[in-house]
Amino acid sequence: VDEVRRKFFGTLYNTYSFFALYANVDGFDYSQPEVPVEERPEIDRWILSVLHSLVKGVDKELGNYDPTRAGRLIDAFVNDDLSNWYVRLNRKRFWGKEMSKDKLSAYQTLYTCLETVAKLIAPFAPFYADQLYLDLTAATGRENCESVHLAKFPEANEAYIDADLEARMGMAQKITSMVLALRRKVNIKVRQPLQKIMIPAVDDEQRQHIEAVKELIRNEVNVKELDFVEGQGDLVKKVKCNFKVMGKKFGKLMKGVAAAMASLDQDQISALERNGKIGIAVDGQTVEVEVADVEIISEDIPGWLVSNEGNLTVALEVELTDELRNEGMARELINRVQNIRKDSGLEITDRINVTITENESVQKAVDSYQEYIMTQVLADSIVLADNDGTEVEIDQLKLNIKIEKL
Repeated sequence: VDEVRRKFFGTLYNTYSFFALYANVDGFDYSQPEVPVEERPEIDRWILSVLHSLVKGVDKELGNYDPTRAGRLIDAFVNDDLSNWYVRLNRKRFWGKEMSKDKLSAYQTLYTCLETVAKLIAPFAPFYADQLYLDLTAATGRENCESVHLAKFPEANEAYIDADLEARMGMAQKITSMVLALRRKVNIKVRQPLQKIMIPAVDDEQRQHIEAVKELIRNEVNVKELDFVEGQGDLVKKVKCNFKVMGKKFGKLMKGVAAAMASLDQDQISALERNGKIGIAVDGQTVEVEVADVEIISEDIPGWLVSNEGNLTVALEVELTDELRNEGMARELINRVQNIRKDSGLEITDRINVTITENESVQKAVDSYQEYIMTQVLADSIVLADNDGTEVEIDQLKLNIKIEKL
């Protein structure tokens, strides 16, 4: 119960709080004309597509008297799609001073998602749903209902649903998740840039989906290049049988099936991933093994980490060059200076001078990225010298950073 309170209700509350904070500052009350869906950015069209797919899914599951599945669909949407992807990728759109068309689109899209979620969770969490719904509608007056329980349950609009767009963005989410997991495996923070991701696309459709969201993936995981490798390249894969599942399926043939699967070459494994199944000869007869029956494991290559999920393989280059290290240090310094600015109560437009403890790693980073650092933190100068500023730690290196408002 506490996990659901924290993960679902806490996440939904934080999403609403984020929206309300900026909506109150900008005086957003949905009185402005609706931005046509076809004129909204792709990320807005994507979340609205997922929202209407959610409405369709929840309605189907409740129609089948399966509230557990319906609730899990709502939970996944709020956590994975709305909070962890849409809001996180679009924060900056709410920061601008004037109410541009892009900003208005972001407000209207997020409002629609929150209002729809309030209605969808009404049968599950009646009091929470009512509070969320009333807080939203009291500010906009969009629906003249005294309670969410007197409002109409949402209906899916097929015109909003774009399966191809959902597939592309789903691919971006999946690859991002896999790369971030590989980073955690070797304890490399996202602020540290890495050079390259390699992906052996199993078919043209997968390649096109990844190509369409390539820039989004690179920005999310902080990697310079995303390349496709023809065939498997240097990636070596092995097939591991799920004996518990396959034993029931193949019975006394299991030993022969396991031997045949272990001897598959790289092209055959690629075909299995691509087609979802493969026919193999065992004891004079042909049996069909499905990709769901096995686990396909990728072996790491020197300087790279490899991850495999279903028919998607991602290889991440984890070797750091001096240039990458310098850029990583520059980003860490920016982060620490921005935190000190915030703690010091400076206005976001205040310009500063920065003094940092002298250090070889810091010196190299400042030499290479001084202009970039100064632009990011609004500094007129960066000096390396002893100072009595705030002590910070960057990868076990202790430094003092002092900022002075001009």
